[in-house]
Amino acid sequence: MRLSKKINYDKLPEHIAFIMDGNGRWAKKRGLKRTVGHRAGWEVITKVVRHAQKLGVKVITFYAFSTENWKRPKEEVDEIFRLSTEVLQQRKQEFYDNDIKVHVAGDITKLPEDLQKEIVEAVAKTSGNKGLLVNIALNYGSRAEIIGAINKILQDKLPSIDENTFKKYLQTEDIIDPDLVVRTSGEFRLSNFMLYQCAYSELYFPKIYWPDFNEKELERAIVIYQKRTRRMGGIQAAESK
Repeated sequence: MRLSKKINYDKLPEHIAFIMDGNGRWAKKRGLKRTVGHRAGWEVITKVVRHAQKLGVKVITFYAFSTENWKRPKEEVDEIFRLSTEVLQQRKQEFYDNDIKVHVAGDITKLPEDLQKEIVEAVAKTSGNKGLLVNIALNYGSRAEIIGAINKILQDKLPSIDENTFKKYLQTEDIIDPDLVVRTSGEFRLSNFMLYQCAYSELYFPKIYWPDFNEKELERAIVIYQKRTRRMGGIQAAESK
């Protein structure tokens, strides 16, 4: 696929985070089981990773399973975990060969053992890679992450901390904060996703369901991001006159 001429490749968002919403509704609209939508969603992840790497994006985060998603039907939860295991098993060699580094945020100890095994192997196998960083949020919740970080700081008995120290205690560790957060399906909320890290992220809410997201939609999101003015609490030089 040819790269878009509308993108300014000198001003790419370094980190794009995706809240992949709408898999179940996408399937229901087609008279299919919700689990079919989750499989289609994982296929989109593969496309987005490959295209983001071609574009030159440095980090991509996928919100794959939240701490609140346990409330869903067991059949659906089991299928999400089975698909996650399958994809990591099939793609970890591809990630390694293409200089992609895998990181997983979230409490993986509560996940099925076979999924935990694939996570550990994928992270270890790609740990030396220097290219695109793919961060997968599995059994992740930002509030739990922040509370966990505070408890670790208390255990370490630090006399004081600054922002840089605090970030090292988060599950995202030293990953740069998202420049752009994309939530599909038209919902307008973050749903307990990287609340600390997204303090100054640009937000984009396309109305399509995640299984309909593709390479062109990724490029459209980047173009929209590049039309935004990021002040970070300050003002533009022209506005100060």
